[in-house]
Amino acid sequence: MDTLSYKTVSANSATVNKEWVVIDAENEVLGRLSSKVAKLLRGKYKPNFTPHVDCGDNVIILNAEKIRMTGKKMSDKRLFSHTGYPGGQKIKNPAEILEKTPEKLIQHSVKGMLPKNRLGRKLLGNLHVYVGGEHKHEAQQPKKLDLNTIK
Repeated sequence: MDTLSYKTVSANSATVNKEWVVIDAENEVLGRLSSKVAKLLRGKYKPNFTPHVDCGDNVIILNAEKIRMTGKKMSDKRLFSHTGYPGGQKIKNPAEILEKTPEKLIQHSVKGMLPKNRLGRKLLGNLHVYVGGEHKHEAQQPKKLDLNTIK
C-alpha cells in the first residue's frame, strides 16, 4: 500500500487558487448574504481549505443600498461604535447606516462572521462593497455568482 497517497496536503500562498466573484445584493437578506460571503472569503467551499491560510476568493458586492432585513430589525436593531474617547459611544440603527453609507452595513455584518485575528483582518481586505451596479475590478475578470446555487 502506498502511504504517500494518504498524506494531508495543506494549502499555502503558492498553491492557493484565488478567484474574483461578483454578487448582486439586490433584495438579499443581510444575514444570509453575509454568512455566505464570509464562507467565500474564508475558502470553505474549496476542497483544499486550510484554516490558517487565506485560501478564499475576492468578493465584490454590488447594489449595497438594496439590501433588506427581515422583521423590524431595520428600525429596532442597534449597532454600537466607539470613538475611543470617554463618552464616545455611538448608537445607530441599520436604517440610518443604510441611508448614509450602505457599504459599511455589509462590511460590519461580514466582519462579525470572520475570525477575530490577523487572518480575519486580512480576509476582510478581500471584500469590496459598492453602491450601485458598477465596480472598478473589470481587469480581474470576475465571475458572476448566484447565492442560491451555493449552500
